[in-house]
Amino acid sequence: MNGSGHAVRLGRIFGIEIAFDYSWLFIVFLLTWSLASTFAHLHADWSGVASLGVALAAALLFFLSVVLHELAHSLVARSFGIPVRNITLFLFGGVSNIEREPPSPKAEFLTAIVGPLTSIVLGIVLLAVGSAVVDVPFGTTRGDVLSRLGAGETLLLWLGPINLIVGVFNLIPGFPLDGGRVLRSILWATTHNLHDATRWASAVGQAIGWGFVFLGVAIAFGAYVPFFGRGLVSGLWLAFIGWFLSSAAAQTWRRQLVHEILEGVAVSQLMRPARDVVPDSTELAVFVDRWLLRSDQPAFVVVDDAGRVSGIVTLADVRGVPRDAWPDLHVARIMTPRNRLVVASPAEGVSEALEKLMRADVGQLPVLDGERLVGMLHRTDVARWIELHVQPPRARTYAH
Repeated sequence: MNGSGHAVRLGRIFGIEIAFDYSWLFIVFLLTWSLASTFAHLHADWSGVASLGVALAAALLFFLSVVLHELAHSLVARSFGIPVRNITLFLFGGVSNIEREPPSPKAEFLTAIVGPLTSIVLGIVLLAVGSAVVDVPFGTTRGDVLSRLGAGETLLLWLGPINLIVGVFNLIPGFPLDGGRVLRSILWATTHNLHDATRWASAVGQAIGWGFVFLGVAIAFGAYVPFFGRGLVSGLWLAFIGWFLSSAAAQTWRRQLVHEILEGVAVSQLMRPARDVVPDSTELAVFVDRWLLRSDQPAFVVVDDAGRVSGIVTLADVRGVPRDAWPDLHVARIMTPRNRLVVASPAEGVSEALEKLMRADVGQLPVLDGERLVGMLHRTDVARWIELHVQPPRARTYAH
């Protein structure tokens, strides 16, 4: 998939940051627990610690393959000049945080298709190596054969099929899955209209998502579905995935509409002029009395003695400090420092700045011309501008 809230950094590959959302820890635990039970049943001669160790290795190797899947997306996107912020592992696997839409149907198609192809090729290779190592026919997964395997062979013959499943699942044309983006690229190339292509791809994605929801509910109530089986847990999980897909498809369509509304609008048009900056030597109690209590602004830019931006301090920062500590602190001690700030430039498009606001989950961005503060862009101002420029429905006429 292409698509952080707050994430924990793991490192960099080819200059692309790898991180994980805290929800990823839950799915690692769940997958490890499930596999440990499966391996213990399959290998009666393994100790509990051995089953747990192999299960944890399988879970981590699986997510390494997810990183390879997303890395393929990211590298192809960069080859088309599309910035990639990072790859984040989360509850549903992984997401490449690509900063803007592809510039052409070809770029969209190649960026989307390379991920599933990577998973499928990786799955075939792992299955082939695993089958060769245990000297059984290609693709064999019979329990009587698997029970005699060692840890390495077990990992290979589990990782192979699971990567094939990931690759094939992502080819489902449920936007914004990779298959849905492939569908949009085809519609885009056919209609030469990104708006219509996104609308139709999103509609198909929502329909497929709701199909998964209904299928999951049926499975939860005892219906047997090939491949998915039956049972409450399987059904609820499939329904949850379907709800997530449907919501993601609808959200992507809304983002496309917002992008179109904001097309050509620069940050300089919506930013508020720079004022009420706070010297970094200001005592916290003085800041509250002279700035916070005398303004409706939720955030203030902090500057040093030379007028350079040092950071930003918000109402939330103050609320996190006990009141009896206010006299002993300066705003510099509680502010978000400059090196951690997300900023915009006056010439930048509001659409891109809004993406920054949402990714950082903040209400405002300092607007800098070089290192000089020129204004503040507030999310509420962007929302108000969008509201004013959305095409209203046709006025109704009522007979009296």
